[in-house]
Amino acid sequence: MSLTLIKTLLKPFPRVDLSILPTPLHLLPQLSALLGYQIYIKRDDLTGFALSGNKTRKLDFLIAEALQKHYTTIIGIGANQSNFCRILTNAAVRYGLQVHLILRGEPPPQPTGNLRIDRLLGANIHHVDTTDSKVALAAAEELQKQLEALGEKVLLLPPGGSVPLGALGYVAGWDEIHTQITHLPIKIGTVIHASSSSGTQAGLVLGQLLTGWPGRILGVTVDEPRAELIANVRRLALATAELIGVQIEEPKIEVEANFIGPGYGIATPECREAVELFAKTEGIYLDYVYTGKAAAALVAYCRQRRFAAEEGILFLHTGGYVQLFE
Repeated sequence: MSLTLIKTLLKPFPRVDLSILPTPLHLLPQLSALLGYQIYIKRDDLTGFALSGNKTRKLDFLIAEALQKHYTTIIGIGANQSNFCRILTNAAVRYGLQVHLILRGEPPPQPTGNLRIDRLLGANIHHVDTTDSKVALAAAEELQKQLEALGEKVLLLPPGGSVPLGALGYVAGWDEIHTQITHLPIKIGTVIHASSSSGTQAGLVLGQLLTGWPGRILGVTVDEPRAELIANVRRLALATAELIGVQIEEPKIEVEANFIGPGYGIATPECREAVELFAKTEGIYLDYVYTGKAAAALVAYCRQRRFAAEEGILFLHTGGYVQLFE
């Protein structure tokens, strides 16, 4: 199927213009020389809104729906340092919507990083002392009922905005990536990225099926067990295909689960090394929650010669460097 098919399929869905697109895709010459592969990077840390990141692509669709359906309030769910909640808050402010955040974990003595920005923007923050996403969701649903009883029309979004409409952000994102890699002097064989709430990977996988790209999309989980993340990505990819009215074959979903370490948001030595390596060789900043762990997998795969000798590698930088200021 042609690239123009994706644009045609997504045309009926309204979007706002949070993201400044296309984002750059370029070679990492110093890192490539060091690791022995031609490594490229897709700079979705430069999507251009709210200190940027992959969540803006999702919110282009989600905010458009909120405005079209006249929602007055949005509830977001995440951890204290949630990139999604930070960008969601910015988007809500821009379009005159109220935002409430359900954040997992105790309030810190001093807000830093993303949480500091959330407060600066005037988000209504509700800390829930739990690491259990189901507990956080229950708190969000209860808050939704309370706000609706007060007359608000409330849109409740799951972590990462990972619903079929949000996943369209990376179906469109794959269209952009695929166009760019077809003009490179080397054939990209693997796209590697951090994966968590499944929206980014589901969109990429669906986009891959729609374009017939034969390479590998490798999600590096930063929290979910491998089998659970694969199931979540599959479910969301199929639901997103249904949303746009296409039937797809069984999606091929690859997840690397050996770089989580002790848990979500806990930096491993390999992650710290990868963050320093990107900074010191290319002047590019990663974070210790998401992109650092995906980069740790990239570095290990290169050192272990787990990529084909002739293939190019694309690292999808999904943003999140604000966490460095935590």
